[in-house]
Amino acid sequence: MEGSWSRLVILNVLLLLLSPIAFAAGVADMLGKGGNITGDGTLISASGTFTMGFFSLGPSTSNRYYLGIWFSVSPDAVCWVANRDRPLSNNTGALVLGDTGSRLLRDGSGQVLWSSNSTVASSSSVAAQLLETGNLVVRDQGSGNVALLWQSFDHPSNTMLSGMKVGKNLWNGAEWQLTSWASADDPSPGSYRLVLDTSGLPDLVLLQGNATKYREGPWDGQSFSGVTEALGYKYKDLITLSVTNSSGEISFGYTSKPGTPWTRLVVTDDGKVNRDVWDKSSRGWTQPIFQGPRDLCDDYAKCGAFGLCDGSSVLSFCGCLRGFSSASSPSAWNRDTLGCRRNVELQCSSNGGTTDGFVPVKGVKLPDTHNASVDMGIITLKECGRRCHANCSCLAYAAADIRGGGVPSGCVMWMDNIVDLRYVDHGQDLYLRLAKSELDKDFPLVAVVASVASTVAALALFLLIWWTRRTKTKHNASDGSWSPTMGDRSIDLPTVKMATGDFSQSHVIGEGGFAVVYKGELLDGRTIAVKRLKQSALTDKGKSDFAREVDVMANVRHGNLLRLLAYCNEGSERILIYSFMPNKSLDLYIFGEPSDRARLNWRLRLDIIHGVAHGVAYLHQGSDESVVHRDLKPSNVLLDDNWKPKIADFNTAKLFIKDQPDQSDLTIVLSLGYASPEYLQGEMTLKCDVYSFGVVLLETLSGQRNGPTKGVISNAREFWQQDRAMALLDPTVPLPLSPPDSEISSNLERYIKIGLLCVQEAPENRPDMSAVVAMLTTRNSDINLLLRAAQKNKAAVTCT
Repeated sequence: MEGSWSRLVILNVLLLLLSPIAFAAGVADMLGKGGNITGDGTLISASGTFTMGFFSLGPSTSNRYYLGIWFSVSPDAVCWVANRDRPLSNNTGALVLGDTGSRLLRDGSGQVLWSSNSTVASSSSVAAQLLETGNLVVRDQGSGNVALLWQSFDHPSNTMLSGMKVGKNLWNGAEWQLTSWASADDPSPGSYRLVLDTSGLPDLVLLQGNATKYREGPWDGQSFSGVTEALGYKYKDLITLSVTNSSGEISFGYTSKPGTPWTRLVVTDDGKVNRDVWDKSSRGWTQPIFQGPRDLCDDYAKCGAFGLCDGSSVLSFCGCLRGFSSASSPSAWNRDTLGCRRNVELQCSSNGGTTDGFVPVKGVKLPDTHNASVDMGIITLKECGRRCHANCSCLAYAAADIRGGGVPSGCVMWMDNIVDLRYVDHGQDLYLRLAKSELDKDFPLVAVVASVASTVAALALFLLIWWTRRTKTKHNASDGSWSPTMGDRSIDLPTVKMATGDFSQSHVIGEGGFAVVYKGELLDGRTIAVKRLKQSALTDKGKSDFAREVDVMANVRHGNLLRLLAYCNEGSERILIYSFMPNKSLDLYIFGEPSDRARLNWRLRLDIIHGVAHGVAYLHQGSDESVVHRDLKPSNVLLDDNWKPKIADFNTAKLFIKDQPDQSDLTIVLSLGYASPEYLQGEMTLKCDVYSFGVVLLETLSGQRNGPTKGVISNAREFWQQDRAMALLDPTVPLPLSPPDSEISSNLERYIKIGLLCVQEAPENRPDMSAVVAMLTTRNSDINLLLRAAQKNKAAVTCT
């Protein structure tokens, strides 16, 4: 990429821009032969999105000038640099044509800084243009045919824009890759490169030098399997991801959707891959909607061969896959990643005879596929399993493509060590080969074995184990003799005391009637929230609430639910360890001072509503058992450092068993204004949470508390009936410069309708949460029809 031809073409572009004929700076996007830009002159794309010109990077680098392209509204967001490792000493440089036809970049004193050492035939019809995409193209428009001679998108710097590629050109061997800057004020090539690994399934890989630092995970047809954030609405509303796999190239790229904010993918000088989005209202780049590596589990091969990394673990990130044991002590393991060894050797012969079987490893970023066998043909997951079972070298398999409406296809088979495996939200399933004796052990996973008889037997065993464990987890609240099934998530009391300064008052960040919350720090530097039940709360009910919270949280994993990291149940102490949420709770912003309210702009409020809806829908999604939160309200919605909502406080949560009419064994938890009418009468259904969500939605938009008089519901209904949706919106909410107010009003009216549907008196008239998510994320749902039908039945929001 840095060869003589690349330098020649770049210098040819510079020649077009810096030739001696004068040009009126800053008024055009195109230069014909003889045009130039010098000094403070610029080239600007047709609609003004991008600017090209000379720049320096601050007072400390005032003697280094570069020619580059940047976002016009954000000059520090430089997307491309021509002479990134050959700075000029000032902005009076010029590119000249030497006697032999070579292109020479000279500084103000005439010293040659860069030479192509090549000659190119001149053409009067050559023109350079800065496109609205940020791509600088050089075309030969002679004889009526426009031929692309060169484009900056083929020579990326550290930034990927819509329409660019990362990957390989199979015809000429060229590779498109992003290379970090050396530092924040030095655009010369740095230590990190983002490349597309094409040796197995396409996989975006961050290299430090030639060593792999981080993988995004194999492409699964819709995203890279370790970046499940791309499946969420934040990504889907903005961009479309794509991988091209043809005879000419293998590449990854993305395309921005019309009318959406600008977005860029940047490899930073400190080794991060950030997805940034421009916020017009604040006129700045938001916190990255994705950043990799996220945590220690994203470090490549963190847990070694056949290790599995859990980023939510408190004491040890690394564990072994079922059927494997640690090759070293946990402390040494985290230091030198020796990995895991198989407990029992596989039993498989070359004639095809085997007693081995498979177990699913659920919700993971698939391992490195560079040594895997890949078949992208029309093949079912079941057939993929048969192939792996028949091949003694096959150690694991998974679907290669999961786009097909939930029906996976294609086949990936691992023939070597399983490396770089971690849990991720909404991850894929990997099927791991084990010896029969390992399949027969008491594990809470069903063995996927070859014969039908073995499958039936394993399923029966699983059901027996499940029932036994379910019975055992029933706790005796009177004496506190209860132990949850959370494995190594229990944490000892000395560790908790060390993290909180022995429960120092200076560490207290919150206190309620039943618990004190401390801010703590683990030895690895992570900040945690420590919820310690007060001794006065350790009644039978208090112990029951503690047990319920651990039981519920042990089995949930979703990006919009606060993750329980660990618990402590020693002596008279009952302690819960959670991730620390620096922005505290939603109520502080929607009901707070005007300056606090203004921090949640229009887009953030919609994001929070979407996130809470997705979290509640996840709790309700069980086929036989669901979780009812029972106390959903803004103070129980916490906000992380990216303002992403996390539903918290599950001590009131209750399992809801479908088709079991008696749900009356309840301790009623009343938060007036949020409790549904039927719950006030002692009846619990999933629709209780739907009602509470509707109130939270309306409060988040309006900044008004609902309270016992249900004022915000009455106001929302009144404004909707009067076609005055904007009257409900909190006047302190910063609105974006675009879309126009009319579009914001239309969106606000739509959200109000959804809220009103959720707070209907009769639970059977409320939508379920999956339908609410659909209404929030698509415009095809006929919300008006639903709301009018509810009014006709006299069931629509008559809660005054």
